[in-house]
Amino acid sequence: MVYRLDEGKGRCIYFIGVEDDGCHSMLDYATISESARILECIARSLNAVVLERKMIQNEIIMGEDGAPLISSDKDGVIVETEPPLFGNGRLFNDQVDSNEIDKEDEKEEKSAIDIAKTIRKEAGFYTRCELTVQRVETHLLDPSPVSLSVLAKKSSSITDGTEETKDATSLPTDSSGMGNANGSVEGSSPHGLELSSESTATGRTIGETKTDSGNDEEKPVSISETLSSRNIRVAVVGNVDAGKSTLIGTLTTSGLDDGRGRSRTSIMKHRHEIESGRTSTATSHLMGFRSNGEPIGGRDQIRANKHKTEDEVARESFRIVTLMDLAGHEKYLKTTIHGVSSGMSDYSLILVNSRHPPTHMTQHHLNLCCSFGIPVIVVFTKIDGCPEHAMKTSKQEVFKLLRAPDIGKKPFVIRKEQDIATCAGKLHTLAPVFDTSCVTGEGLDLLRKMLFSLPKRRRHENKRNRPFEFLVEDIFNVPGVGSVVSGFVNAGELSVGANSHVFVGPTDDGTFLKTVAKSAHIARINTGHITSGQSACLALSLSKDLRKKLRRGMVVLRNSPTSTREFDAEICVLKGEGTTIRRSYQAYVHILNVRQSAFAKNIEIINNNVLGLTPSHGPPLGDDDDGIVLRPGSRAKVRFEFAKRPVSLLCGSLQASNFISPPFLPM
Repeated sequence: MVYRLDEGKGRCIYFIGVEDDGCHSMLDYATISESARILECIARSLNAVVLERKMIQNEIIMGEDGAPLISSDKDGVIVETEPPLFGNGRLFNDQVDSNEIDKEDEKEEKSAIDIAKTIRKEAGFYTRCELTVQRVETHLLDPSPVSLSVLAKKSSSITDGTEETKDATSLPTDSSGMGNANGSVEGSSPHGLELSSESTATGRTIGETKTDSGNDEEKPVSISETLSSRNIRVAVVGNVDAGKSTLIGTLTTSGLDDGRGRSRTSIMKHRHEIESGRTSTATSHLMGFRSNGEPIGGRDQIRANKHKTEDEVARESFRIVTLMDLAGHEKYLKTTIHGVSSGMSDYSLILVNSRHPPTHMTQHHLNLCCSFGIPVIVVFTKIDGCPEHAMKTSKQEVFKLLRAPDIGKKPFVIRKEQDIATCAGKLHTLAPVFDTSCVTGEGLDLLRKMLFSLPKRRRHENKRNRPFEFLVEDIFNVPGVGSVVSGFVNAGELSVGANSHVFVGPTDDGTFLKTVAKSAHIARINTGHITSGQSACLALSLSKDLRKKLRRGMVVLRNSPTSTREFDAEICVLKGEGTTIRRSYQAYVHILNVRQSAFAKNIEIINNNVLGLTPSHGPPLGDDDDGIVLRPGSRAKVRFEFAKRPVSLLCGSLQASNFISPPFLPM
């Protein structure tokens, strides 16, 4: 059913009682009704509803010789629309169309005639059924989807006419099985959320409902809101043998590792990564939680051997944690820097192998996250079978790094749930420490609860009123679709379609390409509207020649596109081994999704005494006197010029997130 809903863009029709060759199955009403009930239970467990349930009889008659024949009397065919067991999810507006009133009057006039033409439920009356199933892409239908066993038990009680007391997992229905009086479908949540007809069609919520007390009002929740305002982005960094991919695979699939790479294999992208066990690209993976903090299982409930896809996790989740798997090897350090710079991370997980002391890469990752102002959470991995003295040595070295002046974090070991609540609001000064094992599962429950309790740090929903800005991180050419760009919506909103004109660029000459955003996807879900704070994909209408001009680091804007080759940055030289920075010094610059070489065109000293150091700013002997030299501890305002092509930099982006390759960093 999931496949059919995806292929039908959220809607599919089932014909029950029809063979594969199109012949009538010649089954009675009871058998067809039971098959329809099972299909409706499956649809309900997948956050879908049955819009229409038609029962059809008298299409087959028996001939004089007892052989079945197709009836030629079309007027004698009985077609009756029955109410779905769990409601059809439709809402009627307060102002009813006059045409609909006329239709209701016509139905009342014909009711006397149609009494004789009703579905016969006795044996011997051959029946078939048509079910129209519609996926509801919103949490109003079911914030915490009910299992198939509970659905089957509930539907059986509805068909038998028995009544049960409603609880948090019961399914709402009235005596007719159509929902409540105003045509809404109440979810299994105790909040009593209502589903509007517009949200059924577009997946967007427009209504408000009152809670049981009748005083407070709650806004309904949609998948779009879940993937923006309740999406916590966490960067996972650490040394090459720390087990980053294994931890992410264990958290997202809800299955323990076998110690031989089973968990990391399920999330790795390239063959060489699987063979070597080393991650070389930055990838993101969704981990979902229900409203009560229970993690979404990584395996499909119906297809036990299949892992849930991103769209299935997004539809079932009330809260999402996006885990960004970054490279740990030293030769992929620039890839890791770009992942942290463009990832818009709320928090970071620093993974340390408990069996070995931290390396210089661990120190680089700590400095990187703290330079961006990202709170850190330290996770010790592989504690199963780890000697006590090795564990003690590793913790002492890590705690020493955290207490260093350039980091300034106080380690806080998490041993119970109360410790999570203690440090939840103090991550700017504390560094929570977890001991975990992906083989035995030790410490993973505490880590999941910590991830669920983390508050949203970046408030991109406050930037919805700004001009639309989409940061391009990757480019694809999809057959039958065309050019597709993936990235992050940094500001504003966009409704895609034939009239959605946007500008993509800048190209190598600084110009922008005018095109149309045809469609959009978020978490592999087709949507007509994207908003700030979401990771999305846009399908652009470009010719083959213009497709060649697309590259990573571009932006998609709605209006007023501008580009530049120069920018000013305040930098502070933190550390360096014999490195001196002067005019014409070339550095590799990371600004959000932009990464490019740049030259120092002009240097202006701001403060001569930083971090207690008094470096010499004079030029080396024998050089011109007009040059200024920067050494560790120097703070200066530098004008950079990009070496290859212009880029689009909006005001304030430099202060939001940027990094320049060591040994110095913009403030």
